[in-house]
Amino acid sequence: MPSSFKPSSSTLCDTLPAARLSKDIDSSMNGTKLVSDSVRPTMIKEPLRPASPLQQPPGRKLCVRHQRMADEGTNLKLQHSLDALSLEEREAVNAIWSNFSSSSHPRRALILQGLLTMCCFSQLSLLTEQLSHLIRIDPFTVLPREISLKVLGYLDATSLCRAAQVTKKWKSLADDDILWRGICEQHIGQKCHKCGWGLPVLEKKRTYHHQPMSPCPSPDLSSLKRSLDESIDPVAPPLKRQRSDVSSDIDPDLSSSSSLLTTRTNTATTRPWKHVYSERMTIERNWRRGRCTVRTLKGHTDGVMCLQYSETLSSPSFPVLITGSYDRTVRVWNLETGVELHCLKGHTRAIRALQFDDVKLITGSMDTTIKVWDWRRGRCIRTLTGHSEGVVCLNFDSNVLASGSVDTTIKVWNLRTGGAFTLRGHQDWVNSVQLWDSLKTGQSSASSPTPVFDVPGCGAPQIDPGKMLFSASDDGTIRLWDLTLRTCIKQFTGHVGQVQSLKLLFAETCKEPSDLEMTDSDQEERTLNHITALSPPPNTPSLASTSTASLEPPSPITSNSKMPLLVSGSLDNTSKIWDIETGQAVQTFFGHIEGVWSVAVDKMRLVSGSHDRTIKVWTRDEGRCISTLVGHTAAVSCVALGEDKIISGSDDCDVKIWSFSG
Repeated sequence: MPSSFKPSSSTLCDTLPAARLSKDIDSSMNGTKLVSDSVRPTMIKEPLRPASPLQQPPGRKLCVRHQRMADEGTNLKLQHSLDALSLEEREAVNAIWSNFSSSSHPRRALILQGLLTMCCFSQLSLLTEQLSHLIRIDPFTVLPREISLKVLGYLDATSLCRAAQVTKKWKSLADDDILWRGICEQHIGQKCHKCGWGLPVLEKKRTYHHQPMSPCPSPDLSSLKRSLDESIDPVAPPLKRQRSDVSSDIDPDLSSSSSLLTTRTNTATTRPWKHVYSERMTIERNWRRGRCTVRTLKGHTDGVMCLQYSETLSSPSFPVLITGSYDRTVRVWNLETGVELHCLKGHTRAIRALQFDDVKLITGSMDTTIKVWDWRRGRCIRTLTGHSEGVVCLNFDSNVLASGSVDTTIKVWNLRTGGAFTLRGHQDWVNSVQLWDSLKTGQSSASSPTPVFDVPGCGAPQIDPGKMLFSASDDGTIRLWDLTLRTCIKQFTGHVGQVQSLKLLFAETCKEPSDLEMTDSDQEERTLNHITALSPPPNTPSLASTSTASLEPPSPITSNSKMPLLVSGSLDNTSKIWDIETGQAVQTFFGHIEGVWSVAVDKMRLVSGSHDRTIKVWTRDEGRCISTLVGHTAAVSCVALGEDKIISGSDDCDVKIWSFSG
């Protein structure tokens, strides 16, 4: 052997000493001790003798490979194989091992190269088989925890769950709160750009304990239709609102279909983030697969025409649902228990529209009046008159109320002064109105307590700059009005039937459809408010106003505003999403076989209720129907959408709660 290959402590591997021969062990039985395999796995017994420089000194650190050998008892197994040989063979093998163990790393490489040239295919096959196992290494046993978490941070939720099944060490890393918090931030409340999934926020998540529900029943196709109202002109267009006769008795006892709230879940700050993600992923999968349980609230004696619910009220602590019906009543429900809290009576004909906030409830009726209620106490505060025919829709924010009527007009009421003015332009029923503050980043809050008509008067009210209004009509058009100038500035045409429902999805909770195909940098550079001005369409009738002031050109929508999504549903069996800037439909949802009466939308999905008695759930970006809910036995006239539920009202007198929370 060349003299250059001298053992050097600086190049020695932290290995274990060579095996001892059996004759050495037998000759020193009087001075032996048992040695743990994890410390001296190359032998069962070892003589008590001074340690040589080539032997492992006490407390010497092992490399990763030899530490694993010590843990697995590899050298002990090798020692047993050595003991099975003759003494001469053992001495020869031990000499080779001892020489290799005492060699430096360069000399070991040279020895191995020589051995490989001597090997036949059988030995090479053995090497291949052994090396496939020996060269494997668990990186997380070597890397610091911080680096391991950085590596795992590139995995998705599914891969992390699989990693947690490898070993206890992997599970400890894969379940780390830091990783799952990052995944939650990436998915909850928004759609992930990488995987396309988004999860609900469930800010006011509560746990319900319901009795098992049967699958959604098939609709009864034998129900008859009757006209909207006995006093409506019989020559009205045949596609006007119709509803079904329901002659069955209504059971007022709701105790069999709902139960009291027993637990409130508000522990997001203490629960592991993995549990938070898992809970919301379950709900999202239920949405995609159409898995839901159904509760039915019974109480109305005629078709349910409008509803709204809120889970964010500061008081009471439970979610509140309010419904209006052709039976001329408004009913207030505890959504958790299904218990009816109030039945508000005062209107003399069907109630077609309602909206409420923390303080007040406003209802519109076919008796031509609008009523303001204290819904907590169940009493009427004030009645507004002004329309010459039935009130079909309404919408209000902190200081403005808009109402649409069968008389084809829209009235805008100032809640601060009590004044009102009229918008004219539609040629048929006005079925839906939606207010929009174009100078703000989102929808004006309708939940802040404000005085209700505390200043009497009938003069023309002052409207805040930038206040806009969308309206939909049986004439098949959607119009955008500037309430400051009191004129129509844009008209949306595309539906070939009566437009029954409008909803706005505001900019802080949505992305435009084209944004889904943009990169993150593109989205940062692009603003949603690329309108500098909206010009009125030609030959647009001006509104009738009590003010004689001259009208200036339409005020521009400032660059700080964000454009919402406008969603519509029509009796042409379709729903559409509109580009407010161009006035063109950017998406059309086909699937219903009869007209769409109501739509609801959030940042993840769109829901439509139809005259065909079904509710369809659509992916908003793809325009694809992911589930169809069947259960109502008459036309679905109104729907509301939550993060984990859909609430629907129908001409069959029932209110159904479709829960996807599992």
